[in-house]
Amino acid sequence: MHRGSTGIALEPHPDRLLPSDPAERSIARRLYDSVRDLPLISPHGHVDPALLAQDTPFGDPAGLLVTPDHYVTRLLHAHGVPLHELGLRDRDGHTAAPREVWRAFCSHWRFFLGTASRQWLEGELHDVLGVTAHPSAATADALFDELTERLAKPGFRPRELYESFNIAVLATTDDPADDLRHHRALADDPSWRGRVVPTFRPDRYLDATHPGWPAALDRLAEASDVDTGSYRGTIAALEQRREFFRRHGATTTDHSAPDARMEFLPEAEASRLFDAVRSGEAGPGDGRLLSRHLLGEMARMSSEDGMVLALHTGVDRNHHEPTFSRYGRDTGHDIPLRAEFTQALKPMLRRFGTHPVFQTVLFTLDETVFSRELAPLAGFYPTVYLGAPWWFLDAPRAMRRFRDAVTETAGFHRSAGFIDDTRSFCSIPARHDTARRVDAAYLAGLVAEHVLTEDDAQEVLRDLTDRQPRKAFRL
Repeated sequence: MHRGSTGIALEPHPDRLLPSDPAERSIARRLYDSVRDLPLISPHGHVDPALLAQDTPFGDPAGLLVTPDHYVTRLLHAHGVPLHELGLRDRDGHTAAPREVWRAFCSHWRFFLGTASRQWLEGELHDVLGVTAHPSAATADALFDELTERLAKPGFRPRELYESFNIAVLATTDDPADDLRHHRALADDPSWRGRVVPTFRPDRYLDATHPGWPAALDRLAEASDVDTGSYRGTIAALEQRREFFRRHGATTTDHSAPDARMEFLPEAEASRLFDAVRSGEAGPGDGRLLSRHLLGEMARMSSEDGMVLALHTGVDRNHHEPTFSRYGRDTGHDIPLRAEFTQALKPMLRRFGTHPVFQTVLFTLDETVFSRELAPLAGFYPTVYLGAPWWFLDAPRAMRRFRDAVTETAGFHRSAGFIDDTRSFCSIPARHDTARRVDAAYLAGLVAEHVLTEDDAQEVLRDLTDRQPRKAFRL
């Protein structure tokens, strides 16, 4: 029996996230049951491929469930827990011991009530790790010991968990200068039966506004053996690394830009800008203009080599400078911005919107553009797919708002299914399960309203779970 956070048992309700109306709930159960055991397609995430290549056992629950998950650490930080007490290492090397991290997590468990993270954490703890007691200050030490012992047993190594999660394909996110040795190790291992593919993430080589851009280009030159001292050389180096990634299974390039605007400058102008920025003699705005042009070059390359261009825009990265200075990037304080796509994408779509090879998946953190801009764009351009609600929006009610906003204009089949976008390995099945439940509940409502037949809804749910992510990301 499920008793809630103050009771004894941790047991997620079998009907969680399904409709409260009994008739709709019965439909949703049948729909969910039709896809609950389908393989997981993970076309965008941040799991380190070394985890699976090396297959090193997890040491403790804090390092598995707390420290790598910025959804968890950012909310605990909001409740006054310093990040180094959650396992992050500051610039002076300070960090807390795993047991202390776990105690901080358990003693603040109630603050996750109502959040999407609570859904995922309960799934990780109960369904993946077999925990039956709620985390709390009183249970923290016993749970830490129980889980540390369990993680050392057969069945809980990374590869064994990968198989138990029923993952069909897992895409990682990789620097273009990476030698992909962990991907090669997996591909060459006859005992490995999974599929892990790299994703080309060239942000640091396209952002000409960043002080570290010249040094990044030097690294790119070393990896590609192509001189990046000129504009033409840099473009050649990027093309060479894209081809290297493609040979190792990559199907997608992933971009996090301040906005979606791209420029397509004549080569002479792009070369002049490149030289000015590279030498430190650029004028105001030149770095941003060059960055937008380099992003446009990624679109041009995608139209030639067929790699899908996934575009994540509208984030103020490292919003709290003191935290960034002390702990570095990806530590939970990236904040959404207002977005605009219709005018920003017009130069790109003029060139590639109906191109037979080009394909793009658009993500945003601004819900206001779902129905106003993104759905109409995807409802016309055959090359445009709508990325799933991402990051702050990958929560149950936000996912429902997305379906409400885009479906009547673009239908279900211009969306890219679901992405888990996680660094926390054990959250992958929990996040996918949440998405399947949410979509089953949404479709059950349409069946109850006689907008869809149940057979239609079941087919759509299978598409959203399996076919659409494969198609949108060319997997």
